[in-house]
Amino acid sequence: MDSRFLGIAELVDTPPVAVVVDVMRAFTVAAWAFAQGAEKIVLAESPDEALALKGRHPDWVALKDGPPAPGFDTVNSPGLLRSLDLGGRTVVQKTTAGTVGALAVKDASLVLCASFVVAGATARLLRTRKCTDVTFVVTGEDGQADEDLACAQYIARRATAAGTDAAGFLRRAGESRAATELAQGVRQGVHPDDVALCLELDRFPFAMVATLEDSLMVLRPCAVPPPTVEASI
Repeated sequence: MDSRFLGIAELVDTPPVAVVVDVMRAFTVAAWAFAQGAEKIVLAESPDEALALKGRHPDWVALKDGPPAPGFDTVNSPGLLRSLDLGGRTVVQKTTAGTVGALAVKDASLVLCASFVVAGATARLLRTRKCTDVTFVVTGEDGQADEDLACAQYIARRATAAGTDAAGFLRRAGESRAATELAQGVRQGVHPDDVALCLELDRFPFAMVATLEDSLMVLRPCAVPPPTVEASI
């Protein structure tokens, strides 16, 4: 598999396959939303669009980065989201990096959104679909976020070598600037368990596929059953 690792600003052409990585915290939160029963997640381009969607669909759940804000139901924190019952609900998500990265590659043939909690399933999906040319979008810190790069490199390695050891990649993520800022409370809208939840490898058995639906970028879970024996390709 030919893998490229690019920041959002480095995206020039639409890639055939894009894996958009945001570990801390957009796509860890998205995975938890599905685990809590959400049917789909609409990735909003702006806070105003998120609030407009919420206004047209009062039963939808809107969330954003940072501290609580009027009109939004919750914030971009897996520790806070895991206590919500989202059974059958639609979530509208707007974040600083993850949703921006996904929208930047919305015209790709296959768009996956990923973090460590769905890393294994994401790698298996790339393998089962025989993806040979994959662009990993490193969303944080203008493409320099080591937690996102580490996760992207791990998924790329695991897609071709199923027995890849995750320890070093998780250690890099745990020592990243984002992890430090979350742990120290520099960022707002944080739960004390957020960093630990973002570093849970393969917590969920699904990948997350984003597609355009009626002009909206919509994220849905995609079950990827683990094979009896994971083979290398």
